[in-house]
Amino acid sequence: MNEPDGSHIDIADNTDSEINILEFIRSEVPDFKIYEYSYEDGAYFFSGTPTNDPKDVLKRLWIPLSTMGYGVQMAYELGEYILVVAPIEEKPERIRWNVALAIVTVFTTMFFGSFFFGVNPFLHPEQITAGLPFTLAIMFVLGSHEMGHYIVAKRHGMKTSLPYFIPFIGIGTMGAIIKHRGPIPSRTALFDVGIAGPIVGLIASIIVTAIGLSLPPLDIVLQDGFLNYELSTPLLFTFIASFVGKISNEMIIHPVAFAGWIGMLVTALNLIPAGQLDGGHIMRAMLGPRAAYISAVVPFILLSLSLFIYFVLHKNGFMWMFWGLLISLFSVAGHPEPMEDSDNLGSGRMLLGILMFLAGLLCITLIPIQV
Repeated sequence: MNEPDGSHIDIADNTDSEINILEFIRSEVPDFKIYEYSYEDGAYFFSGTPTNDPKDVLKRLWIPLSTMGYGVQMAYELGEYILVVAPIEEKPERIRWNVALAIVTVFTTMFFGSFFFGVNPFLHPEQITAGLPFTLAIMFVLGSHEMGHYIVAKRHGMKTSLPYFIPFIGIGTMGAIIKHRGPIPSRTALFDVGIAGPIVGLIASIIVTAIGLSLPPLDIVLQDGFLNYELSTPLLFTFIASFVGKISNEMIIHPVAFAGWIGMLVTALNLIPAGQLDGGHIMRAMLGPRAAYISAVVPFILLSLSLFIYFVLHKNGFMWMFWGLLISLFSVAGHPEPMEDSDNLGSGRMLLGILMFLAGLLCITLIPIQV
């Protein structure tokens, strides 16, 4: 309908005072010249002419409207721009796949974890529960990492899923992921969500490592066909061991301590400042678009490191080659731009980001594992 004099539309019934959505939009984006508006099925439609980039209109409206329970979209039909403001419908989250994958991962980590306790589950399937301590430890570490992302994302009003655990061979899992839907509100939100996982995951890894190293090392004889993992301990792992237990090259550490070691490795790899990794999110929030230069260089550094390990140290550098190739694909895809990309993180967050990257260096070694 055409706008009559003195007309108004209420933005939300749950506010203390009546808010005129038309005047609200005009005040927030005066460069979007509204000449007609209508209301249908709970949604508001504003026809107008943006004098600047239409995406800028969405960036400035998305955050304030989302906090009021409204979503906003821009459509272009028949030669005119239409701004659509509609209530956000909260659909119940379907978690059957999350639960199913978690159950499968419990089984796979217990199955492969039983090997670490000297049990062959192929010959003695009834003894598979021997791997339960490893299962509890590794799922606590990996689950804590993803729940850190999840909780902080929800606090910033972002749409995100519960963790999906990924069952796999070797140690029983490839970790866990969560899926983000919708835009990133701001660089602050990007930083907070990106860094929350490594912080919580690292704390969980430290706890599990301390518990595992306080337990007596296993006194088992490896059977034929068993894989022997030779670990290189990072500085943080060695530092914890100096307080709660002793480790040596000949020792078979408790599998719970191994779960803590895996958590440190996962934290370090996730903090690589490139692509869609946590480190890439953190760096993008800290440096803005300039982070793309770092993201582009990192794959070459990792591939060069892999070649150095292969041809100079004569060791297996496959891990760094794999990550170098994988991150090169992430870098090509680029990084999603936050809706508000100009906010200043502040010195506190910048310092926290630097400290987190340094913590990642304490969790990694040049050749973490050999089989």
